Amino acid sequence: MFVLDDLFVNPFLSLVDILQTMALDELYDTSEIRDQIKENQLLYEIGDRPADEYERRKQELEAQLRTAEQIRDQMRDRMEIKN
Repeated sequence: MFVLDDLFVNPFLSLVDILQTMALDELYDTSEIRDQIKENQLLYEIGDRPADEYERRKQELEAQLRTAEQIRDQMRDRMEIKN
């Protein structure tokens, strides 16, 4: 019975774990969020974004970045993350 588990169940569980880690890595991509913060700043500086919208978006993106960094720190304990 244990041999069958090793042959059929364990590879499936490993694959699910890898897919979950990859999905979380893409969902919480800090470089993408940083790029959005830079874009928001640029649009504000060239006058395409009003100050109130800039501040609102900046706060949203900074909150997303903090969350993403926390999640990535937790994931780092499980598996090595490549930047």
